[in-house]
Amino acid sequence: MREPTFLILTALAGGARHGYGIIREVTTLSEGRVTLLPGTLYTALDRLTAEGHVVHDRDETVDGRLRRYYRLTPDGRRALETETARLRQLASAAETRLGALRPRTT
Repeated sequence: MREPTFLILTALAGGARHGYGIIREVTTLSEGRVTLLPGTLYTALDRLTAEGHVVHDRDETVDGRLRRYYRLTPDGRRALETETARLRQLASAAETRLGALRPRTT
């Protein structure tokens, strides 16, 4: 799973969000390293919807503009949990290897 996809699913794990809300949450989660453009976000949401990880939740009109909200599905939650476990295992392996490189003090 690519990092932007992981971050979009993570943003939606906190509850339904509209597009701009997802973009802001991804920026926050990544501490500014990942900034999604609207075209990139909506392409990813279309793909995640087709895969069954995300569904359209509702629409709202605010100041004359339509806001489309998305939410995580149970399949999306499982995909996020699986990827989280995979990343945790990889990080653990890296920490083990890095620990072996540290000079030993006696």
